[in-house]
Parts: sequence; structure tokens; C-alpha cells
Amino acid sequence: MKHDPFIVSPDTKVAWKQYDPTYKGHFKNKSQARRELQEHIEHLAKHQEVLYAQNTFALLIIFQAMDAAGKDSTIKYVMSGVNPQGCQVFSFGVPSAEELDHDYLWRYAKSLPERGRIGIFNRSYYEELLVVRVHPEFLNRQQLPPETTTNKIWKHRFEEINNFEKYLSRNGTVVLKFFLNISKTEQKKRFLDRINRPEKNWKFSASDLNERSYWGDYMTAYQDVFNHTSTEWAPWYIIPADHKWFTRLVVSDIICDRLISLKLSYPKVSKAHKTHLLKAKEKLENDE
Repeated sequence: MKHDPFIVSPDTKVAWKQYDPTYKGHFKNKSQARRELQEHIEHLAKHQEVLYAQNTFALLIIFQAMDAAGKDSTIKYVMSGVNPQGCQVFSFGVPSAEELDHDYLWRYAKSLPERGRIGIFNRSYYEELLVVRVHPEFLNRQQLPPETTTNKIWKHRFEEINNFEKYLSRNGTVVLKFFLNISKTEQKKRFLDRINRPEKNWKFSASDLNERSYWGDYMTAYQDVFNHTSTEWAPWYIIPADHKWFTRLVVSDIICDRLISLKLSYPKVSKAHKTHLLKAKEKLENDE
């Protein structure tokens, strides 16, 4: 699958009309895509095993989206074949008092994946350029020096995050960033589904509806994020999200392709270790 329709090329301006949330490629329905998704899941499991064994790279996968876009289910399905020992998922909510006593990147930095592992951020440090920008009163809780809270704060944070991701990339952490692009119409449909089905009531909160009222502000903030933080070392992918099955298919394909590009391999053992293996084999075969 070609990824060109989804990637935000560095140094280009995003136009929302380029990214259709209802897009589903050449697939007519989810049953047609099911086999291909299963192949991606199996390939991802194999690549993750080699990633873990080689212990050179780490993979950080970031998911950002409006509410009900399918972040949780995408993580659940795409990573369903991965060994839990090699994968960590972090969901970031409202910062704690301890976290607010540190710089805004602190709580994310201490949750980064180790070499050989896949780390998933369900929301991330990009919330500092999204929800905090839409609700600037949240800056007051961060106890920042007054001279840092000028209109330049967002420009500075774009630069800081780009430098942070460049640092990670240079030190072996591959950063993949996905925005699940749901339409406002589809979000309404999913919200009503959560309200109408008792088993999904727990997923809906009053704050979801409140944040929906800021839709235009969030779209403006996201556009700024894409225009300033889609880089050669960590580009953004804007994934159509009105059809969950297609979202999962594209995300899994991009992750597999990125792992393949790393040219991973199992560690080569030394001659001494090979000799040890042969002796161990001989001993085991002669063991009654």
C-alpha cells in the first residue's frame, strides 16, 4: 500500500481537504481487508521478535486524535500479535502535581521504550500543543516563569519537540506519529452509540461533548502541529478514521514497513559461543 496520501511532507502546508476521513482506498468493505490486516499482524509479531533480540532500536508509536476516533481499538487490533514483554502502552491524562513540578516533557521522557521494545503513547506530549493551546488557562497550572508564557511559547514548543524527536532518532528510537482523522459527523454517530448502548456508557463523559464544541479550535491547532512538527526524522501520518477497519490496515502497514526499513537481524554469536552450543548439544543428546 502506498503511504503518500497519508504522510505530511516536511516543509509543506496542510490543507484539510487533502485528507478525507471517509477514504478507504480500493477496499469495498472490511471483509475484503481482513486477510491483509491479519498478514500485517503476523508480520509485525515477527519483526518485533527480531527487534527485541537485536536490542539496538526502539520504536515509539504516537497516537493523537479527537475523542472516539478509535485510538484504543487500533492499538488493540494492530498489536494483538505482539509479545507483551516487548511492548508498553501509556495513556496520558491530566498531569499530576508531581508531573507539574517538572518540565512538560518529563513525564513522557520517563515512559520512553527501552531498546528492543515498542512503546505506544495513547496521546502524548503533543497535548501540550493541542489541549493546552485550546485551553490556555491550563498553562497557569504549569507554574512557568512569566517571561516564557508570551505568544512565542508555541513556536518554542514546536522547536523543543522537534529537537527532542531528533535526539531520540539519533540515539536509536524510531518515532512514528499517527493522527486518526475522524469527521465530526462520524464522531457524533459514535458518541450516540456510546450513549444508546449500556455496555458502552462507561466510555462517554460530559467532557467529551464539551471538547466537541471546540472542534474548530482543535482543527486549527492540529494544522499548526502538522505544519511545524512533521520532519524528515519524525513525519506525521494523517490516517482516515471514519472506517475503523481501514484505519487499522493503514497503521499496521506503515509500522511493518518502518520495521522492515531498519533491516533488523538476530544477533550473531561468537565462535566461542558456537563451540559452547555444540558441546551443550552433544551433552544433551547423550543424556539419558
